[in-house]
Amino acid sequence: MHLVHTALLALAALPAALSFTPGFPYGSEKVRGVNLGGWLLLEPWITPSIFDNTGNDAIVDEWTFGQYQDYDTALGVLQNHWNTWITESDIAAIAAAGLNHIRIPIGYWAFEVGPGEPYIQGQLPYLQSAVEWASNYGLYVIVDLHGAPGSQNGYDNSGHRMPYPTWQSNQTNIQRTDDVIKTIASMFAGQENVVPVIAPLNEPAGYIGSSMMDPLQQYYLDSYGNIRYPYGTSQQSNTVEMIHDAFQPLSYWNGWETPPNFQGVMMDTHIYQVFSDADVAMTEQQHISAACQMQSTLSNFDLWLAVGEWSPAITDCATYLNGRGVGARYDGTYPGSTYIGSCSGWTGSGSTFSTAYKTFLRQFWEAQVISYETADGWLMWTWKTESADEWSYQAGLTYGWIPQNPTNLEYPTICG
Repeated sequence: MHLVHTALLALAALPAALSFTPGFPYGSEKVRGVNLGGWLLLEPWITPSIFDNTGNDAIVDEWTFGQYQDYDTALGVLQNHWNTWITESDIAAIAAAGLNHIRIPIGYWAFEVGPGEPYIQGQLPYLQSAVEWASNYGLYVIVDLHGAPGSQNGYDNSGHRMPYPTWQSNQTNIQRTDDVIKTIASMFAGQENVVPVIAPLNEPAGYIGSSMMDPLQQYYLDSYGNIRYPYGTSQQSNTVEMIHDAFQPLSYWNGWETPPNFQGVMMDTHIYQVFSDADVAMTEQQHISAACQMQSTLSNFDLWLAVGEWSPAITDCATYLNGRGVGARYDGTYPGSTYIGSCSGWTGSGSTFSTAYKTFLRQFWEAQVISYETADGWLMWTWKTESADEWSYQAGLTYGWIPQNPTNLEYPTICG
């Protein structure tokens, strides 16, 4: 009897390990999605007017937006932005465009603000509304922690622009981030059919070396547990952990958090061709070729793999793209860069783009979609912008360089 009992226990333990069932069939259906950038976490280049209207050049991110303004003034601007930038009609338009996922960046301060931190709260009801809208329109949501205490990369899009990230240098920062992931996992526990994925940290600066990579790897392991066990019991969730590659080559991560010891882990890689002098110096054909050449790297990875951010932009000309008050490499106004050409015609309203430029944007968009679907799919950055239509999925639909159905390709053989 004892032997039989033991065998039954072993069998009972198996389904938990083998039956991870995500809310979306990753690996068999492609992720086709878009980011809701600059909504619940401000980015100066997405909404330059919000920053320009402060009249204060020292306001360069959400931290300084709260630090250098009267609270009520700043709160009013933020609430108006949260209420208007993304509404249910945007979610309906995203679904109507044949997309199946949205990725929603949010900062830790939506959940918890520490002493002396000037962040303003109020984002969470909007996150919850977006999830409800997504459910109504059949979209899946990736909740993406885009900013962590101390900043994981020093970028303005982490909430706090600084010369060097400090998240990794302080265990309290990391513990606070763990607690935020526990909160997110608990908030959406059992809702895997609408929120199938939690991304515990956007773009940590792995390029600074082991001082980041060592604590980051531990954080990813801890986040796996926090996402997999959101109920405070041994009951497991079916929520996917989506981890960013920290700007390391995918080969760096071979064997990391793989089955059978881990279930439901997805790798996130971000591919842009505008953030170096060499990138912005490439010809249009070189940009397309570079996208096509990603296929061999992307198609052979050992986890689910999505390109969680990318864009058809080929210049860094968008106002404030490199930071408020910082110029562009393309026209030589970025410190240390060399002039390649004028930014005129490359950014702004799509109504001003030449026919040739719009044709190129369509070709480059398709080359990337084709290539990224050799992995498990993609989410373009971003849905809308105030004045940088080359980055806007919404504008691409309006002006015709993005098809109304992402599988309707005009250049299906562009990569050969």
